Order: sequence, then C-alpha cells, then structure tokens
Amino acid sequence: MDHERKPTTFTCAVRIYYEDTDAGGVVYYANYLKYLERCRTEWLRAAGYRQADLLRDPGIAFVVRKLAVEYLRPARLDDELIVGLEVERITRAQVFFRQHIRRAGEDGDRSSQDLIHAAVHIVCVHAGQMRAVSIPAILRNKMEALQ
Repeated sequence: MDHERKPTTFTCAVRIYYEDTDAGGVVYYANYLKYLERCRTEWLRAAGYRQADLLRDPGIAFVVRKLAVEYLRPARLDDELIVGLEVERITRAQVFFRQHIRRAGEDGDRSSQDLIHAAVHIVCVHAGQMRAVSIPAILRNKMEALQ
C-alpha cells in the first residue's frame, strides 16, 4: 500500500448477550477474538468477497499467523460494542491489521471507551495444503481500495 494513502478502516457493531459472558458477568476473554474475526470477515464482505466463496474458488483461506491483544476494560451483558480495524499493510500474501473494540457511548462515539487493542497478522493460504499463497491481485486491489 502506498505510504501516502490513509489506512483502510472499517467498523461493525456487536451486542453482548448472556452467552458471551463468564461466571463473573463479563465477556469471556476468548470471545473478544471472535468479535475481531467477525469484523475482518465483514470487512472482506464489504470488498465483495465471502469466505465460503474464496474457499471454493480460488481455494484460499485467511488464517491468523500472529496476534497480540491488550485487554483494557471488560464488556458486560447488553453492551453495544464497536469493533474496528485499520489495515496497516498488505503484502503479496499477508495483511497486517490494528484492531480495537470500544463500548459505544450513550451519546455516540464521544463517550465510547476502549476495551481492546489488538495487532493481527493474517496470511493467505491454499485451503487444501495450508501453505502460503499470493492474495489474488483483484482481491488485494479491492482490499486496498476500501477506505
């Protein structure tokens, strides 16, 4: 991606249900990873691609290679969360994201609270062989164009 372009950004909303919480009444820590994944999936869908279709043709999948998460505050039952991503860099076969999860504020974004910061590194792989392959050029171009 050209260094003078703004980072690609995307957000989606997630509501916290009882099934998302642990015995302490807060979101179970591993569930945040699901929310981050949902955001990346919806971002890909916004580019015009469904993961099931990519598995069939051209036979690729995106897998997490590396993940670093900083847990700042807990989410609780009935919270509305805003899950977002910024694409830091796209290479031949990899995408590097900065992601966040925020509690939506009563007055919109002005009183939102950061809950999670994450750095996520995904790799495009051949679905059958699970080896790294190039992101198809048309898909990479659409990923870069989502701004």
